[in-house]
Amino acid sequence: MTESLKPKTKGGSLVARVADALRTEIRSGNLKPGDRLPSEAKLTEAHGVSRTVIREAIASLRADGMVEARQGAGVFVLEAEVPAPQPFQNIDYVRLSSMIEMLELRTAVEVEAAGLAATRRSAQQEERIMNAFKAVSDAFAAGVVTTSADYDLHYAIAEAANNPRFPEFLEMVGAGIIPRRALQTGTDEMISADYLRQLQAEHDRIVSAIMTGNEEEARTAMRDHLRGALARYRALLRS
Repeated sequence: MTESLKPKTKGGSLVARVADALRTEIRSGNLKPGDRLPSEAKLTEAHGVSRTVIREAIASLRADGMVEARQGAGVFVLEAEVPAPQPFQNIDYVRLSSMIEMLELRTAVEVEAAGLAATRRSAQQEERIMNAFKAVSDAFAAGVVTTSADYDLHYAIAEAANNPRFPEFLEMVGAGIIPRRALQTGTDEMISADYLRQLQAEHDRIVSAIMTGNEEEARTAMRDHLRGALARYRALLRS
């Protein structure tokens, strides 16, 4: 290492150490919003560094939005910024109104995904769709919760659209989008066998249209499937 690099490395390390110490003071509440930081002279003495190091450490905190300098008054701690809420993080899967909102959105996305899957699917994706469809049937026959298998089927169809944004959307909202999850407590006992058979018949129609490359029928079948669920949830909400 050359002589010219040594001071820079040492100075950078000292700046990081002082900045981290001040961040800890702020995050722990020892320095609260509105409090003025100690003067440069006091910070220099407390940390055993030069004023240049203190100024650079404070500049780092300013860049993070943790402090601000006020002309003639000093440097003050700012209120922590509340991070912007991420999309789909406040969905209440138990509330019927939330499920209705999600079904409306899914209809807008998954109808097109089904149509694209009918024309773009690969042989490997066909196999994944068929395996997922069979998994739903097997879960139903075994009397176990079908929501996870149902989600996997919709995800496999989204993947077969061969546009990564479709499966990304389903990943973002998660398996909670399967409507009957809002009514279940661990088994499918609360859901009638007739209802589950109807859902699987709707799945069969969607899958058959995709496998035969019938783009419009795939869209129509997916639309009818999701709108049927939407109608059932609206009826349940009214009752």
